[in-house]
Amino acid sequence: MATATIPGFAGELVRPGDATFDQHREIWNAMVDRRPVLIARCTTSEDVAAALRHARQENLEIGVKCGGHSIVGYSVPDGGLMIDLSPMSAVRIDAGTRRAYVQGGSLLRNLDRAAEPHGLATTAGNVSHTGVGGLTLGGGMGWLARQFGLACDNVASYTVVTADGEAVRASADEHPDLFWGLRGGGGNFGVVTEFEFRLHPLSHTVLAVDRYFDPDDAPAALRAWRDLLPDAPRQATLTADVFTAAQDGSLPDRLSGRSVVGIGFTWVGDLGEGRRYLERFRDTGEALAEEVEEMRYVDLQSIADDVHHHGKRRYMKGHYLGELSDAAIDAFIGRGVTSGVEPNWSRLPNGGLQSYGGAIRDVADDDAAFSHRRTLVEWGGSTTWLDAAEDEERIAAARDYGRAMEPFATGVYVNTLMDEGEAGVRRAYNAAKLARLAEIKRRYDPDNVFHLNANIAPERRSAEAGAG
Repeated sequence: MATATIPGFAGELVRPGDATFDQHREIWNAMVDRRPVLIARCTTSEDVAAALRHARQENLEIGVKCGGHSIVGYSVPDGGLMIDLSPMSAVRIDAGTRRAYVQGGSLLRNLDRAAEPHGLATTAGNVSHTGVGGLTLGGGMGWLARQFGLACDNVASYTVVTADGEAVRASADEHPDLFWGLRGGGGNFGVVTEFEFRLHPLSHTVLAVDRYFDPDDAPAALRAWRDLLPDAPRQATLTADVFTAAQDGSLPDRLSGRSVVGIGFTWVGDLGEGRRYLERFRDTGEALAEEVEEMRYVDLQSIADDVHHHGKRRYMKGHYLGELSDAAIDAFIGRGVTSGVEPNWSRLPNGGLQSYGGAIRDVADDDAAFSHRRTLVEWGGSTTWLDAAEDEERIAAARDYGRAMEPFATGVYVNTLMDEGEAGVRRAYNAAKLARLAEIKRRYDPDNVFHLNANIAPERRSAEAGAG
């Protein structure tokens, strides 16, 4: 039920019918159109605790919103209470200790832009209006991960409001079990109201390279790209994409409406070294077109913002690949299309590959909940559209692409899970990690209050075990 006030809550309460209600319930994926009964826009950890207590007293389902990039809309509980952290967006940089103190509702751009004047940075995702919280709690891949590790690998401590409303600090020395679980276990254990990140000196110069190939030449180019993966410098994150070419003059008109493959890399570091690596990278074959751009790191971090703006309908699938066989390359290029079938090319999902390794692999797999440290590349297939009449066709095509890539998969990134349910969670974590995560869940959220996520149910102990 809605209420006029919440005891101990000093933030803003927004209800259906209020002028800003639709604004605050909106998230990145326009397919999600749910209506909370109450939105609690929190300004402090005390506000979060008060909102939690109220929701539990009123038996309201709880969702937690940071940047609203959960593609399945976990942050928007239909008929429940949304804890909106977006007013908590401050970032404080301590350049002397190389630490960033980031409130739980902050967007990635706030962190990047606050650290840049000090010549510092840490791993963050590739779209600047993503929330720090959702990205980091799932792991957090970004352009700096091969140099410095995932976002979660760079967290020194978390301030967390647990299901009982208690604010605790989780670090390697305090609540180490919770600290372990928060490093890749998602939003299962509480509401993080502050992250303490380790920062690293950075030149903040970037070389971004893309080379485009005719579909007939793409398999050979991708095999050459694959052969570069094991020895790629840590400053380089190698990428590959397959998409339908538009008639915009950037590629030959004969390719308009056809699949085109791009391979490239993003180099964050000394530009001279990056350009020397580009000469080697050009051995991947004769490209139809090549784009080479120099930019600042903070500009790289927002370069995809317009493409990934709010208001689009979205669906995606993802897999981790431990190797990239010729058959996997063929499936990647094929985009889930059945042989002999002429698809609607404009409505096929795009595919992308991004290299892992480097500092990601340096961390022992048992050191954090995040899994699949031995991943070679992450594959993602995604589709965006505006017309709801296309929903069924778009989603079916993305699922087809996911099934085509699945035989080559070794697991999945928890932040890319869609509608896979418990089966998806079992692919994100191995059995031993799931058991450990379930035990942590039992300690900190035994009633599964935080279940709007890639959910890990609390371990249930038998009466006999409890009596012992």
